[in-house]
Amino acid sequence: MSSRILLIQGHPDNTTPHFCHALADAYAGGAAGAGREVRRLDVATLDFPLLRSQQEWEHGPLPHGLAHAQDAIRWCDHMVLFFPLWLGDMPAMLKGFLEQVARPGFAFNGDRTSPMMKKGLTGRSARVVVTMGMPAAVYRWYFRAHSVRSLERNILGFVGIAPVNETLIGAVGELDGKTAGKWLARMRKAGADGV
Repeated sequence: MSSRILLIQGHPDNTTPHFCHALADAYAGGAAGAGREVRRLDVATLDFPLLRSQQEWEHGPLPHGLAHAQDAIRWCDHMVLFFPLWLGDMPAMLKGFLEQVARPGFAFNGDRTSPMMKKGLTGRSARVVVTMGMPAAVYRWYFRAHSVRSLERNILGFVGIAPVNETLIGAVGELDGKTAGKWLARMRKAGADGV
């Protein structure tokens, strides 16, 4: 069970409360109530450009506003990413954030083409919490949860974060108060358990 938890809010709209925000609040409340340290990053409030070349990613400077994000990732032993499924994947702002912070020298070291590359973020676990308009079973079984699996394998796993658990919440536009309350209770429990 984790004691230092970083919550990364990946919803790109922070002008209006969304269910992703309520889920993060519930998780944070459960974690804090169990005596865990919690830090939060809201990607929508960060100012950073999109990367446009491999050269820039490998050798360009990290945008000033993201140094604290890398510090928070370095600090945590468990991270939880919250985001809505947009066009079958994470929102572009969250993907751009991950591309910026997961740079050589931080997320991994050595020759990245070598299978023996040193993963820079080992010793951390994660949970991915995704909301979507379609039923979660359709996304999981028909679409095979392709984008979440890609995030888990090609981003989080690539840099050494494991295990990664997932929470897929479907048909969010149709949730009634009782069902929404059950999801929030599950998030509070996950936070209290540090998973």
